[in-house]
Amino acid sequence: MTTVTAPAVPVPLLDLKKQYATIREEILRVTADVYESQHFILGPRVEAFEKAVASYVGARHAIGMSSGTDAQLSVMMALGVGPGDDVVTSPYTFFSTAGAIARLGARAVFVDIEPETFNLDPSKLESAITSRAKLIQPVHLYGQCADMDPIRDVARRKGVPVLEDACQSLGAGYKGVKAGALGEFGAFSFFPSKNLGGFGDGGMVTTQDDAFAAKLRAMRMHGETSRYHHKFVGGNFRLDALQAAILHVKLPHLDGWARARRANAAEIEALYLAAGGRPYEAGGLLFPREAAGREHVFNQFVVRVGKGRRNALKKLLDERQIGNAIYYPVPLHLQECFASLGGRPGDCPEAEKAANETLALPVFPELTAEQKSALATTLASFSREL
Repeated sequence: MTTVTAPAVPVPLLDLKKQYATIREEILRVTADVYESQHFILGPRVEAFEKAVASYVGARHAIGMSSGTDAQLSVMMALGVGPGDDVVTSPYTFFSTAGAIARLGARAVFVDIEPETFNLDPSKLESAITSRAKLIQPVHLYGQCADMDPIRDVARRKGVPVLEDACQSLGAGYKGVKAGALGEFGAFSFFPSKNLGGFGDGGMVTTQDDAFAAKLRAMRMHGETSRYHHKFVGGNFRLDALQAAILHVKLPHLDGWARARRANAAEIEALYLAAGGRPYEAGGLLFPREAAGREHVFNQFVVRVGKGRRNALKKLLDERQIGNAIYYPVPLHLQECFASLGGRPGDCPEAEKAANETLALPVFPELTAEQKSALATTLASFSREL
């Protein structure tokens, strides 16, 4: 029975109200402009935001989409992914990564993850690619890029394009290149909890390919290439002007918010160690590490909890009103809806281990010193109670 003592300071997992307070006047101004214009679907607001994201990422094109899910789905539709095709991806990620594949009748082929980064393990990639492979979809999970050089090497040898699932990683870097400019395509999400979050759903695809960008712009309009003339069967995947206006206000703040998240993650770990927090091997915590050549933007701050104590720590944090979340408790290869793929326990041992050990903790930029201290002290005390 744990006897943890720490200051009784509630700490939310995320507090978007604090962020909004810092940009409220500008948000109200641009949204009022949209209301006055009565132009809500695509248009100049979306075009301006697309250009800004393309410049930020280092891509020739950025195409606004209705969500991160639809960003992934639209790329697969434009590539003609369908029955008989494989898409090779990670089993340890949000559902949409594989959900989009299944919706098109293709087969998700899961490659286990690296334990240090939680991203697809490049050393296991080549053996998973067969003649059926139509696409490789690595995930930049939690705000850190996958190891893209060896992934791209395999993709080139096999002649398979790469779609970066960068839905959690706008602003993350890999050897000086930003997520979304590392593969043939990149998919982003602007779900409200993301580092760049809208006031509802939104997404984007980035690419260097002029022809593919034109096809995606048609794809998001039901495949329409001119008014009421449809060259493809697409979908209603458009980004709203209101979301684009809000996101455009937020974009210049993104790097500063990421720096604050990185600083908070480092400070919480330092406070944990100063308070006598134990290492993972002794039943304590293993904090995330930024891999060489990468810039982590900490969309989530995910630790490992040793000796099977993750759920006990979650229970304690819940009791103490300290925000936390499990991303993700069931790897995709073991999800009921993918049973037909034949996944079994033990197929992806690192993903399965991460699903049982990881816990996301507060790291948002506006955390106060008192909140960080309360979190770190609680974690350290828990780690010493065995």
